[in-house]
Amino acid sequence: MTGALRIAADVGGTFTDVACLDAAGVLSTCKIPSTPHDYAQAVIAGIEQLTRGFDRATGSDTEILHASTVATNAILEGKGAATALVTTDGFRDVLELRRIRVPRLYEPLYEKPAPLVPRRRRYEVRERLDARGDVVTPLDEAQVRTLADVLASTNVEAVAICFLHAYANAAHELRVAEILRSVLPQAFISVSSEVLPEAREYERTSTTVVNAYIGPVVSQYLGSLREQLAARDVRGRLLMMQSSGGMMDVDQVIARPATVVESGPAAGVVGAAHFGTQAGYANLITFDMGGTTAKASLVEEGAVIATDEYEVGGGISLSSRLAKGGGYALKLPVIDVSEVGAGGGSIVRVDAGGALKVGPESAGAIPGPACYAKGGLDATVTDASVVLGYLNPDALAGGTVPIDGSRALTAIGKIAARLELDALDVAFGVHRLANATMMRAVKAVSTYRGRDPREFTLFAFGGNGGIHAAALALELQMRQVVVPLAAGVFSAMGLLCADHQAVRSKAFLRPLHADSVREIPHHCLLLERQALAELGASEGAILRWRAELRYAGQGFEIPVDLERDAAPPMTADAVRTRFEHEYRRTYGHGLENHDIDFVALRVIATLPPRGVRTVSKLVHAHRLARKVESRNAYFGRDHGLLETPVIDRRELGAPRMGPLIVEEYEGTTIVPPRASASLDACGNIVIALEERAHA
Repeated sequence: MTGALRIAADVGGTFTDVACLDAAGVLSTCKIPSTPHDYAQAVIAGIEQLTRGFDRATGSDTEILHASTVATNAILEGKGAATALVTTDGFRDVLELRRIRVPRLYEPLYEKPAPLVPRRRRYEVRERLDARGDVVTPLDEAQVRTLADVLASTNVEAVAICFLHAYANAAHELRVAEILRSVLPQAFISVSSEVLPEAREYERTSTTVVNAYIGPVVSQYLGSLREQLAARDVRGRLLMMQSSGGMMDVDQVIARPATVVESGPAAGVVGAAHFGTQAGYANLITFDMGGTTAKASLVEEGAVIATDEYEVGGGISLSSRLAKGGGYALKLPVIDVSEVGAGGGSIVRVDAGGALKVGPESAGAIPGPACYAKGGLDATVTDASVVLGYLNPDALAGGTVPIDGSRALTAIGKIAARLELDALDVAFGVHRLANATMMRAVKAVSTYRGRDPREFTLFAFGGNGGIHAAALALELQMRQVVVPLAAGVFSAMGLLCADHQAVRSKAFLRPLHADSVREIPHHCLLLERQALAELGASEGAILRWRAELRYAGQGFEIPVDLERDAAPPMTADAVRTRFEHEYRRTYGHGLENHDIDFVALRVIATLPPRGVRTVSKLVHAHRLARKVESRNAYFGRDHGLLETPVIDRRELGAPRMGPLIVEEYEGTTIVPPRASASLDACGNIVIALEERAHA
């Protein structure tokens, strides 16, 4: 069905980005301030602009693709549901004990984030299974019924059920869920054997709790969005981006909301892999800076890097075998994205010691930066960019976001007065300090993974990505920055090219040898049937098998792809070779002649999206107002205040030396002195950085 209309909406903390791609490859975009009281309102407004404004009608073959930070924000802000945990007798404190590792080795007073379920709402049940799933202690159903009555009297909104070894036998968990649903029909019930049927008690418990904690929030939000779409006669299938980079029907998302915790960041990485590869950039570090956070990820040889070891919350959300303990474990397939609280809305302050601080608190969409004139008085990174001359001092996004430059100067001036410094120097200090914070995210996906950033191209997008990308690349000694078409709404672009995806897994605790390898096809074929049923289609589906393995005696595993249709069938030696290669690639060494164990099997089923995935023409819901030809911009004491040309992307062709300000509807790109910018064949801005350039 190549004639289908496809609409993508990405909800951020400050702006909601909407993009629409028709059968002819015409892409239209709009950028609207987010509506935190009801995020669905901004989504609806954007869709209406792009359908009615361009005389397009939605129908049953329309796909509405969505990414949102609703799940992430519920965790970060502690605004999830009142959740209870029901677990095996003796395991009440698993969430408290966690893992021994901490992310800050030299902070003896460091405290981990409080568990999402306080101890008073963690309950034990008499039951016990062994590692094979055999019953050691039968389930005490009378105790469960008493517990159900207790939960009903405490106004609990969600319940997580996680029993010891339930991955091997789900009977006890399913029976408890049945009893609780009969007594608590309105509560969201999260069952570990359905969410994550794999070993590792803490990770399984944490993932099940996260699923329960955000369940009512995600369900309410998606239900409201679906109702408002129907009320405005916006028809079509509603899908949402998973953290793994694939689209999923919203009914499946409501059942397993933990799969969308990193929904928005994943969309941008998928778009970078797709459009970056089209333009000939195979190895990328993606840099996505919005209004609230900055995200980084890695694309190698055109492929995104996925993981199932992720921690959300704790100041930086990331996946790392080297840095753990800072957040809540989420053991589900996730694109390897590192995220820090640094965005355009990040608030600037001076601490008790007189040091300048940026974020992680954000002014958000309301009241927003001081320059938005919506009641915000705190200076932000955006205010610093206005004072530096990087941003248009009158309006953003084609005039839809008025800017009051004098308010930005007043807010930064207050900080400057406290520090007894010039406002321009303080604004530039804010710019560089934000870059230093965001460098943590870039290093988390590169140097912490054994990758040298200098061997990659920085692929910058998001509303503020183009403003900071060149300066950030210089700090990392990178030589090239690419700013794609429609960079300010690029995560919405990523939704338009994402596959539909379903992932199913199971525990597979076996030593690696010929007999265990022969068992794999039987289990993976069963997982395939489950994944295809979730997709709702099998024709054209691409199926991949993956195993998680580790050296015997180790506590953490590494994913390895398996040959699904190998002829002759894959051998134990072939699996060993793949595992040892990946182990050395990750850790820099291997263990000779050491036993290897399987831990889990996973099947990934994908369906390519309907319609085109290439852009033939770009149009905007709002025409960019005529701008000045140049304005003064400050590039630090080395360069001072320079009269800087303000141009449109289309005015770039052959390399042009900086400083330059490329101003567009979706965002702004800064080309510093001693750097040059040009346009490649796909319309991307390519910034070449000289070694001596400074931002």
